[in-house]
Amino acid sequence: MTDASTQSAPDARLAPTAPGSEWWRSAVIYQIYPRSFADASGDGIGDLAGIAARLPAIADLGVDAVWLSPFYRSPQKDAGYDVADYTDVDPLFGTLDDFDRMLAEAHALGLRVIVDLVPNHSSDQHAWFQEALAAGPGSEARERYIFRDGKGESGELPPNNWQSVFGGPAWTRVPDGQWYLHLFDTSQPDFDWNHPAVGDMFVDVLRFWLDRGVDGFRVDVAHGNAKAEGLPDVDVELVAAGSMDSPFFGQEHVHEIYRRWHDVLAAYDGDRVLCAEAWVTPLEKMARFVRPDEMHQAFNFVYLETPWDAKLLHEVIDDSISAFGAVGAPPTWVLSNHDTIRHRTRLALVPPPIHGAGIGPTSRSKADPTVSLRRGRAATALMLALPGGAYVYQGEELGLPEVTAIEPHERQDPTFARTGGELWGRDGCRVPIPWESAAPAYGFSETGQTWLPQPPLWGELARDRQEHDPDSTLAMYRRALHLRRELGLGTGTLEWLDVGPTALAFRNGSITVVANLGHDAVDVPRGEILLASSPLDSASLSADEVVWVRTS
Repeated sequence: MTDASTQSAPDARLAPTAPGSEWWRSAVIYQIYPRSFADASGDGIGDLAGIAARLPAIADLGVDAVWLSPFYRSPQKDAGYDVADYTDVDPLFGTLDDFDRMLAEAHALGLRVIVDLVPNHSSDQHAWFQEALAAGPGSEARERYIFRDGKGESGELPPNNWQSVFGGPAWTRVPDGQWYLHLFDTSQPDFDWNHPAVGDMFVDVLRFWLDRGVDGFRVDVAHGNAKAEGLPDVDVELVAAGSMDSPFFGQEHVHEIYRRWHDVLAAYDGDRVLCAEAWVTPLEKMARFVRPDEMHQAFNFVYLETPWDAKLLHEVIDDSISAFGAVGAPPTWVLSNHDTIRHRTRLALVPPPIHGAGIGPTSRSKADPTVSLRRGRAATALMLALPGGAYVYQGEELGLPEVTAIEPHERQDPTFARTGGELWGRDGCRVPIPWESAAPAYGFSETGQTWLPQPPLWGELARDRQEHDPDSTLAMYRRALHLRRELGLGTGTLEWLDVGPTALAFRNGSITVVANLGHDAVDVPRGEILLASSPLDSASLSADEVVWVRTS
């Protein structure tokens, strides 16, 4: 266990805090998607050495922590979310020594580090699954995964009607006739969390990374580890109607897992954090993941999915503060991540696309680039003024849009392949980000190699082009994040003000925030303007503009 007394100098991260004042309650956490952040090796795939080299720019942005998507040993069938070894680094990203150097650099810059953990499934190349395949039906090795006999006269039909999130059946048959469950790709078999060895293994994984000094874990598919007893068929009509209820997501006994994990993290100094990726509704059900003896944060996907509409946003903000507050947890706010269309584009798409479908070069949904940039910046300015925690996805501080011009043969997301191109998938939000406008691969890789193609627009949006422009998106993010910290907005209290049906206004501490989500101009309150999502041309807000004003 990490002990501050054994370190050469006191580490402020490890200092005890009073209950209710933990750092994660108001933190802004920056998501790094390693393969698309910075490539030091020149192979076109981002790596840990690249991350370490670019961390000063992230610290300068004004965030409190970084969260790294998976970098573990993996065949990379699903960009590292198919883990073959949970306690080692994939050579694509470097070594454990590279991880330790990156972690030390982050901590020296005052950044905490959260790593992704994938407990619902492993890679089919994981030693346990290979052992299960070799051991055969009825073996203890198979009990660590979900193997079942099929239906039909000779077991030729899947055990139930479950479908993969990536498209197609959620079951694959092995040569000896049994079927194994994979809620995602065929290369990602689901663990059976009823087997005690699974829980014990993951406790060892938690301790391995905590002992190295990580500050917490983002838990992938946190709502999926537990399945309903007997694995009953899905109600197809409910799924078609958009219900989140299912026999494989959001089962109540999943919470037993995180109570155990909570105790593991509580034994370490420094307010280590567990954050749930839990796609469940309503918000009251999501809030169960962050009760006092479980996890600490849950991604607010209800907020992420809310359209750019004043009434709907007012409701979801109120409901979030209420639901999370009822269990003593802070609300969290998020607009973009590696699984969703970048919010600059998504909030301006006409017509709105089906959730999870993605967009591509032939999609009906289009976004006007001017409207999308204004709206994306406005949405961020609104989000960062809210009390609670917040997440920022790499590249959004540059105003990056979703990339649609990726050819079918260039696409990497298994969703695209498993649906025969019916769903475009998530590649458009995962394109390597630009650092320098005139450099090879826009500074991502000195060789010019990139695992997904970068569009020419990246030259205009590169960080060095925005660095000294006071009206740039980067400048707006910097100012918003520094003001948020300086004014204590994350630990503040929201008080709504009435400004009409197509605008939002509230007080948080000493500032008043006004957001115009309609077409008619909205008056700016008198006071010192601290932040505007777009340069103000008058004393009123035009459509898709947000302002922070010091009124007291």
